[in-house]
Amino acid sequence: MSSAAPPSYSPTMVVDRAENKAAAPRRNVLTIRELGHERLVRILRAANGYLDTPPEGDELRGRSVGLLFFEDSTRTRVSFTAAAQRLGAHVLDLASGGSSMSKGETIADTARTVAAIGVDAMVVRSRQAGGPGVAAAAVSSPVISAGDGRHAHPTQGMIDVLAFARFVGRADAFDLAGLRVAIVGDVLNSRVARSAVEAFSLLGASVVVVGPPAFAPPKLAALGCDVSNDLDAELASCDSLMMLRVQVERHGGAGAPPGYRRGYALTSDRLAKLRPSTVVMHPGPMNRGVEIDGEAADGARSLITEQVRCGVATRMATLVDVINGASEGGAP
Repeated sequence: MSSAAPPSYSPTMVVDRAENKAAAPRRNVLTIRELGHERLVRILRAANGYLDTPPEGDELRGRSVGLLFFEDSTRTRVSFTAAAQRLGAHVLDLASGGSSMSKGETIADTARTVAAIGVDAMVVRSRQAGGPGVAAAAVSSPVISAGDGRHAHPTQGMIDVLAFARFVGRADAFDLAGLRVAIVGDVLNSRVARSAVEAFSLLGASVVVVGPPAFAPPKLAALGCDVSNDLDAELASCDSLMMLRVQVERHGGAGAPPGYRRGYALTSDRLAKLRPSTVVMHPGPMNRGVEIDGEAADGARSLITEQVRCGVATRMATLVDVINGASEGGAP
């Protein structure tokens, strides 16, 4: 029996195909944009509640969560594992280095294998854009993106807005109108930046992305944000300054370009120019002495530790949304 050759891979194709499966009885989390305002706020409110009142550990008792990480991770993997376990779920953890993925098996085939074993949701991370979408198109269980290439990292975007909203006292309605967030660094190559822009903008905040022209080109305005190549010009107007590391793994191992620290690092001098109420954020991992100095990372106005604390709560809320929502017949 003959079989047709698979279509050539296109990140745009697989992302669009996964996000347009509106009729599927699932609740994927592939991008913030896909979530929409109502569902985003619902997840954030649940996460905020978990921070104030930890779960009893039975929300997902008897359920299973598969972690399929085709790219190395520490924070995201540990956070999702802790989230599932604190809800009472069993975790099936696959790392690419110790599975058939290292032998050339595709994302789709690996996802089908894990689905056949039996899981209620999958958390997928991949080096290429569209990897979680490929998995979502191959299985019937809901899929949560844990980051894919330069494309998206939706739960990190939710974490960032949750930490900020709690600090500014807007974690009830999550209305961030009138506030301005600057995201600084290697924006072009950052999936975290894209999801953060989507999340902050969807909740009403004004967002500006800042970096050298190679990292913050004019075309990023298509994300719905302002674009600036002058960090010092933005310091006095922002309510939050979120720093990003240079994505060396997406630059062939090259580090920060010459003059980067001088123009775009959050140094002690720049810290002193911020308004007293402005907070400092960083999704991690940080490169101290490159994009951020210790005084900024560890100072009183830093929300970096709070972002980490919000991580497990946000991922608990996301897992409950996709698993219990799907079992109750919720929309995708």
